[in-house]
Amino acid sequence: MVKGFEGKLVRLVPLDRERHFENCYRWINDPEVCENLLMDPPVSRLTEEDWFAGACKGGNQTVFAIETLDGVHLGNSGVHGIDYKNGRAHTGSYIADPRNRSKGYGTDAARVRARYCFDILGLRLLTSSYLGHNAPSQRMQEKSGYLEYGRLPGAFWKRGQFVDEVLTHLTRERYLELRGQW
Repeated sequence: MVKGFEGKLVRLVPLDRERHFENCYRWINDPEVCENLLMDPPVSRLTEEDWFAGACKGGNQTVFAIETLDGVHLGNSGVHGIDYKNGRAHTGSYIADPRNRSKGYGTDAARVRARYCFDILGLRLLTSSYLGHNAPSQRMQEKSGYLEYGRLPGAFWKRGQFVDEVLTHLTRERYLELRGQW
């Protein structure tokens, strides 16, 4: 078993086709899971296989599976568009099963991901965003130290209406201030 990066509740591990693909494919085709994601079903198996293969290759991104400490796959967390020259990247994550949301798993995953980005990759700035109506993502980002820096009104068409995109960021300095409290 791959150890990965551990928090208090979760472990971030590299995506593994055998352990994680079927969950990813099922989740991306579940309207309830996708309610607050930019993707909406249907997503073909071939499309998901292409995404999964790209996510596993790395390059300028790292995508982790979020697992409980006893190995249950809860969702995914990514660091995208890693720009080493300028020390920045864009982050995002989701907890798939609604029964596992609002239990601290997403917050713990975001904190572990921040530790990876700042302490392992040496980045200085993380950006993220969430759909304006997604209060759980807002709380998770706030608990993980992200601060709102802007809002794009009506940025995305989602379920019959345009919704705002709330833009957030976490600096290395803020992370260093907060990590002792986590």
